[in-house]
Amino acid sequence: MELKILPNINTPEDLRQLPEEQLSALCEELRSDIVSELSVNPGHLASSLGVIELTVALHYVFSTPYDRIVWDVGHQAYAHKILTGRRDLFKTNRKFGGLRPFPSPDESEYDTFACGHASNSISAALGMSVAAMQKKEEDRHIVAVIGDGAMSGGLAFEGLNNASDKPNNMLIILNDNNMSIDQSVGGMKQYLLNLHTSSTYNRLRFRAARTLQKWGIIDENRRRTILRFNNAMKSLITRQKNIFEGMDIRYFGPMDGHDIKQLVRVLKEIKDMKGPKLLHIKTTKGKGYQPAEEEATIWHAPGKFDAETGERKVDETPKPPKFQDVFGETILELARRNPRIVGITPAMPTGCSLSLMMKEMPERTYDVGIAEGHAATFAGGLAKEGMQPFCNIYSAFSQRAYDNIIHDVALLDLPVVFCLDRAGLVGEDGPTHHGAFDLAALRPIPNVTIASPYDEHELRRLMYTAQLPGKGTFVIRYPRGRGELLDWQCPLEEVPVGKGRTIKEGTDLAVISLGPIGKDATRAIAEAERTLGCSIAHYDLRFLKPIDEEMLSEIGSKFSKVITIEDGVKAGGMGSAVLEYFSDKGTVPHLVRLGLPDSFVPHGSVAEERRLVGLDNDSIVQTISSLLKA
Repeated sequence: MELKILPNINTPEDLRQLPEEQLSALCEELRSDIVSELSVNPGHLASSLGVIELTVALHYVFSTPYDRIVWDVGHQAYAHKILTGRRDLFKTNRKFGGLRPFPSPDESEYDTFACGHASNSISAALGMSVAAMQKKEEDRHIVAVIGDGAMSGGLAFEGLNNASDKPNNMLIILNDNNMSIDQSVGGMKQYLLNLHTSSTYNRLRFRAARTLQKWGIIDENRRRTILRFNNAMKSLITRQKNIFEGMDIRYFGPMDGHDIKQLVRVLKEIKDMKGPKLLHIKTTKGKGYQPAEEEATIWHAPGKFDAETGERKVDETPKPPKFQDVFGETILELARRNPRIVGITPAMPTGCSLSLMMKEMPERTYDVGIAEGHAATFAGGLAKEGMQPFCNIYSAFSQRAYDNIIHDVALLDLPVVFCLDRAGLVGEDGPTHHGAFDLAALRPIPNVTIASPYDEHELRRLMYTAQLPGKGTFVIRYPRGRGELLDWQCPLEEVPVGKGRTIKEGTDLAVISLGPIGKDATRAIAEAERTLGCSIAHYDLRFLKPIDEEMLSEIGSKFSKVITIEDGVKAGGMGSAVLEYFSDKGTVPHLVRLGLPDSFVPHGSVAEERRLVGLDNDSIVQTISSLLKA
């Protein structure tokens, strides 16, 4: 498509100079531009295509950046980036040193808040709206954009509850496409499907309220009482109870989220209304690009594809499976043997491959929506009554369930297996998604076993071990992406809890690794021995907790120089645990810790990120060389 309008839009101010008649054409140009760019530079496609009209309408009606738009998650914000002065840089999106994967205030004044995890937009926008009132900025509008999937998160309900109680003028846009990444689930999904409100009724109410305010009959002190009476009457007439209006939040909709003219008109009508408001729009994920409309989950982040034909470019060369697929195949195999096993995921059955078990055993798998804390406590309840839950949560998202893991699982010493996918550096999704903190965060918790497999075989064995009787709360962390074993299937055998293993003997220096980064350590050790003429021992710790004290005692007695390697933060992680052990025993070798720094690691490929933080092959070899010379 030839772009005639979009090249002239450098800021939202340029957009606001367009006549409304050109907005539909601009939306089509935005779709074409996004599809074209993402076909060669992969990113989140379907979500962004679904909110093109909404994005244009918001920047057209509201005076951004003075008015605030708070995006929830940020998968859908590509059109927002393009319209806010970043079109020329969009080709660098998600690349090392380029545009960030999600909106960030550090990148643009139009990006009002961090939005890598779901369900925080309402709380953040409420804070901004209250701040505007405190600062007497009554003309500043605050808009939260949240999807129906994100609305299933507990934080969203906490924000709604507080919004109904505190004076604010926030507008919430509920983008209802019946999807998160996989299909949305739960009561909120069904509620939104069934929710219908008369547009004629809303239009008459707008006009009546404006007239009464103009005549001085309604003031802000009377608004809430009248609103409650109005909501009660409407519920009586329509025989329908609206959860939002029940919380004193004005509800408008549902309306077609792809009708740009209607969106602009309604936003203009409601933007200056006092008090919290919610506009419910219905959209189609992947709108305007047929392959994405038909298979929105696959086209959430499809990789490279042919923009004209929609054919995805898939390398058919045999490859090792992804760690998530080894998890998915293994839990299904275990569940066939053990009828107590159930699987739980917070809205990511495809992303973590629990979908394999879900297909064969739907009655024993639970997608609980974007609700990580609930997932952990729900697993605790299942375990309390004799079931064996495997709760799969992305490492970065498990941070949201920290208290639940402590209070509702570990405190009771319940046999829940937490499988933390995407542990370590994750690549292009960047700092909001890096699984950096789980080792350091979980290590102090009593009654918790923490393990990380060296390879796919070890993952299977650890999963088998974790579901055996008497193992208690068990955490297994593993990375995003593929392993290295084509023959990943192996016998399911028990691993002695708290026991590491010796990968290689040596005499000059010891390297202790935890998890799949041990593979990188193995290669670096081989290169160091070849180039430096030294002898290096390599130990796979395998368990962070309980730590293998017998193995550490052996290392402390044999070596005066030790390197620890982990793909979590150094502060409080595996290296810290090893140091603590040596310190307690009074034998502290010269120890160098390699891990993630005390800073948020930017986005890029995993190789680029590891080079940045000193965890790549050359950096490990250099560390070995420096320590040998020390």
